[in-house]
Amino acid sequence: SSGELKDTLGKDPLTAKIESLIHGDKVVLFMKGVPDAPRCGFSRRVIEALNGAGCSSFAHVDILAEDMQDVREGLKSYSSWPTYPQLYVDGELVGGCDIIEEMASSGELKDTLGKDPLTAKIESLIHGDKVVLFMKGVPDAPRCGFSRRVIEALNGAGCSSFAHVDILAEDMQDVREGLKSYSSWPTYPQLYVDGELVGGCDIIEEMASSGELKD
Repeated sequence: SSGELKDTLGKDPLTAKIESLIHGDKVVLFMKGVPDAPRCGFSRRVIEALNGAGCSSFAHVDILAEDMQDVREGLKSYSSWPTYPQLYVDGELVGGCDIIEEMASSGELKDTLGKDPLTAKIESLIHGDKVVLFMKGVPDAPRCGFSRRVIEALNGAGCSSFAHVDILAEDMQDVREGLKSYSSWPTYPQLYVDGELVGGCDIIEEMASSGELKD
């Protein structure tokens, strides 16, 4: 039968390419443009919905890219979905813009996405203690002036017992990059209290001098 023949011959190269993209990550968005610069309103709205659901780390495929012209046409047939963007989770099509926005507003999107491992790692670090400082180096040997100044401010506010994460450590390279997106704060150190970002060096020093940090 022709079905048997297809299996014998293997998948056509385009189907193989599409499937490797779809299964390339837990969450994959086929969109116009890239997350930082979407090239259509629907793609932008899906990015906003994903970010709102706490999903800042996902794979994306720019279907307007030169080397994705075959995918752009082929995926429509493959998925029986005629428009973009298209969101895949665990290799399954979730839908396009309207469906994603509906799922986002109902809270279903968060459940569908689950937490990516990096977000889970970051959140477990942030909630690991009442006071957590993401810094360069360790409290006894800070490896940047800003980290040292925050340690001094904490000590001055009578906070000598706090958790710290050395973002220069080998096993924290993913956190070092990921936390910037997670917190929308581009620099280090970052101080968290009760799981909430307080700020960086300048804010901490201001709070220390006003007495607010002690509170």
